[in-house]
Amino acid sequence: MAKTSKLSASNKTSSEKKIGAKKTAKTTSLGRKAPTNSLKKNMAKSTAAKKSAAKKLSPKKNLTEKDLAQKEANRIINSSPKSKSAKRPVKSRTKSENTKLLDAIIDGLEEKKAKNIIVLDLTSIGNSVSDYFVIADADSRTHVEAIADSVEDVVTKKNGEKAFHVEGHRVGEWIIIDYINIVVHVFQKEKRDYYSIEALWADAEIRKIN
Repeated sequence: MAKTSKLSASNKTSSEKKIGAKKTAKTTSLGRKAPTNSLKKNMAKSTAAKKSAAKKLSPKKNLTEKDLAQKEANRIINSSPKSKSAKRPVKSRTKSENTKLLDAIIDGLEEKKAKNIIVLDLTSIGNSVSDYFVIADADSRTHVEAIADSVEDVVTKKNGEKAFHVEGHRVGEWIIIDYINIVVHVFQKEKRDYYSIEALWADAEIRKIN
C-alpha cells in the first residue's frame, strides 16, 4: 500500500510539473506575441504615413514637364513675403515712374555685367502679376547674387525705393526682386533655359537690352 501511495504521489507531482510548464510556456509565448503585434501595427502606420507623404510629393501624371515648370515659376513669382501681415500692394505707378524704375533696374544689371537682358511688357496681357518682367542671366551663383545686390543698390540710390520682396538668395540659382509693377528675374543660365519665362509669356512684347 505504501508503494502504491508513493507512486501515486510521484505521478501527481510529475503531472503538476507538466501543467506548470505548459502554463509557463503559454505565458512566455503570449509575452513574446504582444510586442510583435504592437511592432507590426507601428510599422503599418509608418508605412502608410510614408506612402501618403510620397503621394503628396509626387507630381500629377497628367501634367507635362512644361506644365510643372510653369507651376513652379508661378509659385515663385507669386510667392508672398515672409511677413504674414504684409500684403502685395496694388499697382499704382504712372508710366513715367515705371520708365524711370526700368532704367534704374537696367543700370543695376549692366553695372555687374548681367547677360541677355530683356524686358517683357505685360501691360496688354490681362491678369498679369506685374506690368513688366526684366530677365537676365549670369555665370554662377556668386554672379547672380552680385547682380541682384547691384539692382537693389542702384534703384535705392536713383529712385529712393526698396524692393517689396526679394527671394532666392539662399540658393542663388534664381533671384526675384519684386517692385510690384516690375519684377526682376536674375538666373543662372541653365535655370533660365529650363524655366523659359519668355516662352511662358509668349504674348508679351519683348525688348532686348543686350
